[in-house]
Amino acid sequence: MQYPVLIPKKLHFPFTYNAGKISNLKTGDVVVVPFGRSEEIGVIWDKKQVTPKNIKIKNIKKKLNYSLSENLIDFINQFSTYNISPRGLTLKLCLSNKNIFLKDETLDSKNKIQDLKLILSNEQKDAVKYLNKFKDRFCVSVLQGVTGSGKTIVYFERIKKILKEKNQVLILLPEIYLTRQIEERFFNFFGFRPDVWHSKINPKRRRKIWQGVSKNKIKVVLGARSSLFLPFQKLKLIIVDEEHDTSYKQEEGLIYNARDMAILRSSIENIPINLVTSVPSIETFNNIQNKKYQLIQLKKRFNNLPFASTKIIDLNLKRQKDNYISDETYESIQKYILKGDQVLFFLNKRGHSLMLICKNCGYKFLCDNCSIYLTYHKNINKLICHYCGVKKKVKNYCKKLNSPCDFYKFGPGVEKIYEELKEKYPNKNIKIFSSDYLKKVKEGQKILKEIEDNKIDIIVGTQMISKGYNFSKLNCIVVIDADFSGRGYDLRSTEKNIQLLNQLSGRAGRFSKDSLIVYQTLLPSNFSIQKTLINKPDEFLLNELKIRKENNLPPFKRLIAIIISSKSKENSFRGAQELKLELLKNIDTEVLGPVESPMSKIKKYYRSRILIKTNSDKLIQKNIANTLQKLTISTKIKLTVDVDPINFS
Repeated sequence: MQYPVLIPKKLHFPFTYNAGKISNLKTGDVVVVPFGRSEEIGVIWDKKQVTPKNIKIKNIKKKLNYSLSENLIDFINQFSTYNISPRGLTLKLCLSNKNIFLKDETLDSKNKIQDLKLILSNEQKDAVKYLNKFKDRFCVSVLQGVTGSGKTIVYFERIKKILKEKNQVLILLPEIYLTRQIEERFFNFFGFRPDVWHSKINPKRRRKIWQGVSKNKIKVVLGARSSLFLPFQKLKLIIVDEEHDTSYKQEEGLIYNARDMAILRSSIENIPINLVTSVPSIETFNNIQNKKYQLIQLKKRFNNLPFASTKIIDLNLKRQKDNYISDETYESIQKYILKGDQVLFFLNKRGHSLMLICKNCGYKFLCDNCSIYLTYHKNINKLICHYCGVKKKVKNYCKKLNSPCDFYKFGPGVEKIYEELKEKYPNKNIKIFSSDYLKKVKEGQKILKEIEDNKIDIIVGTQMISKGYNFSKLNCIVVIDADFSGRGYDLRSTEKNIQLLNQLSGRAGRFSKDSLIVYQTLLPSNFSIQKTLINKPDEFLLNELKIRKENNLPPFKRLIAIIISSKSKENSFRGAQELKLELLKNIDTEVLGPVESPMSKIKKYYRSRILIKTNSDKLIQKNIANTLQKLTISTKIKLTVDVDPINFS
């Protein structure tokens, strides 16, 4: 008997194999097959591909003691169709790597749940009761709550019921550094730790979790994007925490939005999914308005603690000569410093200075691989490209004067702010919280623990610090640049800024009645409007929807970006022009471009962009995929497809 077997490689379809001496094979079984000159792990797929008559069909070598559910196979098929990606690469995300089948791990069930009785607010009780209604059917519910309202406890209560029925739950988080705090809170609530899945876990741990999930021994997974592809057997609920966070979008390799794909998987599994947020994404808000999603709101902070008071400091009135923190800011935060509260200085810019310019000859350091200026990192005394990662020494020599350079340092980063603070508060323990200082998960967890234990007095952080952390002594936040915005090519910049400001405001005063947020701004009149919207996000979102509708933008239209890359600028643009002509022959919709991408060069590749715009309810991905598969694409050109892009760099 013959079976289709999908191999986890860049393949769009399965290959046909004979069963040979193996019997009782079924869809989803994991097998070993000959492939080329080697052997590969594969999965018995649901549909055969027509095999040419002159192809010799080989035998399946071995059947392994693992199987993917038909629902998971359906998910991989639909995922690949929606995101215009090869099925084999999607399967690779699911199988993780060959090491998961290296040996069978000893698995322990975590079934004992402590019955912790917590006092819930009336809002929390109502939310739990409402969510429990959607037990055995697909439903998207949005749990929207102001920061500090106790959303996590609500979904913990929802999870408790599922675990008592011996079923499985997936909790998605946007950032792996968030897992430790949620893990601790989970342990305090349930009496056991969830299994944590992300790209940094070691091969043995990866194997143990994958096998434990597939055998229903592991009941709860706390994970980043890739945990969505685990082979759950009795999955009954998916939680997407911080659903608005753009980190859910995988931007490299296989491009997809984990939040949207979580909704797809829950629909295939026919189970409820809860999207948790303080300010929903514009797509989620639109679905709430259209009654596609259920909405549950928590409007009060737990224990009725007040929101942080705010102070806007106009940098035009008291401009600083050399410093980026105003004297008025220092005066405003002094009482928090004196009483031992933690203070967070927020600036979403890594490094020390965004640009170095020679005062004599005007020389600027540009990345050789990308069309971007290099950022100066003083702690290692090097210039770094934040796109390709290249590092350069600072060439401290001016050709014009034939003498050492003297540089203007433009645009402060977190290191510059740290420098100012260290000079002002030499006896305080000050730490930077950004990706450059958290290269390893353990380093990040160590700093988080020190913050929790109040061993760090002042934190200087990028947007990583805004993502749902719970610090009991953090009662004062300074936003260094409250006028921050996305680049002109990011249609979501305003939305992201409101969400970020809202998240930041929620970090302060979670356990105190006296907390403060200081906003330093050059545009106080503009910012005061935004500040009002922080506490009334629905007003902003309704206005944003109106603007999007008038301009035929998502969520009222679907956008699909195709980036054509080449080491030759001419090849990139010519390839894009030829691709557009082919698309126009095969799809009946608007095709915009090609244009040079705003980031015209990344990692030595020149980039041109085509944008396909269609109605949001129209699925044209199959036509696009068929067109792309029929093309004979030069090896000098690389195509990247991004369905529902969140930026246009």
